[in-house]
Amino acid sequence: MKDQKTYDDSNWREDYAKNFCNNKRHLELLENGPHSLSQAWLLGALHNEWKRIKGYEDPDTENKGQCQSSLKEFYSRYKDQGI
Repeated sequence: MKDQKTYDDSNWREDYAKNFCNNKRHLELLENGPHSLSQAWLLGALHNEWKRIKGYEDPDTENKGQCQSSLKEFYSRYKDQGI
């Protein structure tokens, strides 16, 4: 699936560090990047906060029916196969 962003977030780290961040740990993370999984999670949270502050929203990814099924439908198909 192609990413369909309606905004440019190529320099979000610089913008967040300069305008919204005053935490030393966060500034270091924004400048040097993550070195562990927990730092990557924190960086993702900072990115989501930056998007919220700027008013950007992700495109709607709701399931439009292409993968919908029910358990009742499944059981009716496979009830005679010994499952």
